[in-house]
Amino acid sequence: MNAVEKKVLLVGATGGIGGIATRQLAGHGAATALAGRDPERLRARGASLGGLPWRTFDAYDLDGCARLAPWAGEVLGGLDAVVVAVGVAAFGAAADVSDASAEHLFTVNALCPMAVVRGALPVLPRGGVAVVVTGEIVDRPPLGTADYAAAKAALAMWLRVTGRGARRDGITLVDARPPHLDTGFASRAVAGSPPALGPGADPEEAVRHHVVLPLLKALES
Repeated sequence: MNAVEKKVLLVGATGGIGGIATRQLAGHGAATALAGRDPERLRARGASLGGLPWRTFDAYDLDGCARLAPWAGEVLGGLDAVVVAVGVAAFGAAADVSDASAEHLFTVNALCPMAVVRGALPVLPRGGVAVVVTGEIVDRPPLGTADYAAAKAALAMWLRVTGRGARRDGITLVDARPPHLDTGFASRAVAGSPPALGPGADPEEAVRHHVVLPLLKALES
């Protein structure tokens, strides 16, 4: 499979999953636009891959999230696919997670990706694809992850229902659910300490299997 001349927006390009997906898609020949929070890391990542266009965004600026796909369509001269790999974790018993932390989890893990996809649907052509990372936590949430898992599950249900409607327009929505990975994501939680998760899967292989290959397959179908 290859993505030569395919135009892809990668949202969350400076994160663990997003960074790997960016490199792998570039290796398949995709023309990619990057979006993330950290301008210095975005600039460096874009430069390392030949000068890719990039743009910062704030997950709390939902209108700004919705404008990412139209921006990518402009700078790339069209848009075939979107990958959304944004998220943040928090851990602890539900009674110990503050309302502010719960709001943050739902904004970053659910509302922000929804806004990105909502803005992408009018831009993507028939045959277009949006791959959104939710994760294995939707199916197997461990104790101490109620709010985090609920936010990801809300996103998964939204993708399921929205995807049914998008199919009428020839657009495919993919809910990517990679397993726990050794990317350091859990250690950057906004609250609490992660439960014993065991060894993580290989990030390169997991991103290839759950994100990049489903995207390429959907583009070819």
